[in-house]
Amino acid sequence: MNSDSSSKRRIVYSSEAGRLCPDCGQPVAGCTCRQTKQVVTGSGVVRVGRETKGRKGAGVTVITGLPLTPDALRDLARQFKKKCGSGGTVRDGVIEIQGDHRDLLVAELQKLGYAARRSGG
Repeated sequence: MNSDSSSKRRIVYSSEAGRLCPDCGQPVAGCTCRQTKQVVTGSGVVRVGRETKGRKGAGVTVITGLPLTPDALRDLARQFKKKCGSGGTVRDGVIEIQGDHRDLLVAELQKLGYAARRSGG
């Protein structure tokens, strides 16, 4: 093995610490470089739709396009889960709320100043 390929190799998972930050090599939970440079995700076009794909027929309300940092997305998801009285999560910059709550969430997003629209059928 030459020195070029060994210098590009990075550890991304450790059985002791779990996932590691690719930038600083620290565990993701204790990473300080990610907290200082949080990336805003989303296109700004807020869509509220319903999906059942990959969920054995169980529908979830999906909110995409919110231009927020990951921490702000988690806080907003927490607020929406309380408002809807159901569970949910944030995955890859998308908020998922269990059940069909499209109308309620579009109204809430519009109250917060987002130009939210229903998508899908």
